[in-house]
Amino acid sequence: MSRRAVPPPSASDPFVASAERFHHDLNRALGGEPRGTILLAVSGGPDSMAMLTLAAATFAGRIRVATVDHRLRPAAAEEAAMVGAYCQLLHVPHATLVPDAPITGASIQAAARQARYRLLADHARIVGAAAIVTGHHADDQAETFLMRAARGSGIAGLAGVRPRATIEGVTVVRPLLEWRRAELRAIVRRAEAPFVDDPSNSDPAHDRTRFRRMLDANEWLGTPQLARSAAALAEADGDVRAIVEWLWSSRAAIDGSNVRIDMADLPRELTRRLARRAIGLVIETAGLVAPKWSESANIEALLDALSGGSRATQAGVVVSAQRGVWRFRPAPARRSPGSAESA
Repeated sequence: MSRRAVPPPSASDPFVASAERFHHDLNRALGGEPRGTILLAVSGGPDSMAMLTLAAATFAGRIRVATVDHRLRPAAAEEAAMVGAYCQLLHVPHATLVPDAPITGASIQAAARQARYRLLADHARIVGAAAIVTGHHADDQAETFLMRAARGSGIAGLAGVRPRATIEGVTVVRPLLEWRRAELRAIVRRAEAPFVDDPSNSDPAHDRTRFRRMLDANEWLGTPQLARSAAALAEADGDVRAIVEWLWSSRAAIDGSNVRIDMADLPRELTRRLARRAIGLVIETAGLVAPKWSESANIEALLDALSGGSRATQAGVVVSAQRGVWRFRPAPARRSPGSAESA
């Protein structure tokens, strides 16, 4: 590890311009200068180590760092220790976070992400951090855009990684979404900061790796342009969400686990979002656990049926339509063939 923590400020040093840019981008993501502590999520990769280097130079005394060891790779503990040693050099408090139970599931990456944000959110509350800061950048955004486009995602999915979100009850900001991966790697190299390349990032078994290779091999796809498209869709998605909130407050009537919504003359996208929200509310209030429901579930068949005047069921919620008003309620329990009611 180098003894040089942060490049010394100099009018001709490109680090100075990068630091000023980072300061501006983080404040923009936060909505203003941070009043208290912010928690950086640093894995040890070049992207997050560049973020740490920039933050230590521009927000001295106001940052803490956490590294999550998912216990999925033996080398992860050494990587967390490397981050901790660099933080000590920078005089920045560091903690290594470890899940209480092994991460399992059909999608290890999804389960790891959920566990990671839960650990980070809990730690942010413990240290009193106002927000969590992650190192997602433009290349990540472009990869996400293509991955979701290939899956047929709508506006919300194509909007990709948001510059600001609430996860596990804590604000999460991504100030590097307009930065390229190569820029960040150059920063850590100039700063002589340590970093590691996660071997999973080059594993072709992962969808993201395949799309990353495609972008690297086809510069004409334009990573910055794809990232800007995702940002434009995120803005549009925010506007649609605001409209849905207004429609929900003015057109929805809730009675326990029953919901009625006036869907008359609404475009399909607004109808789709209102229907998803109503289904989720009925499932929550009625305590339905099966069939499994997801906010991203395909409900096109339900929308087609209701628009045609038929009744339909989704995830244990039956929906009927009459004169433009859709009614959502728990589907009645199925009766067994030998029950008294069916006799």
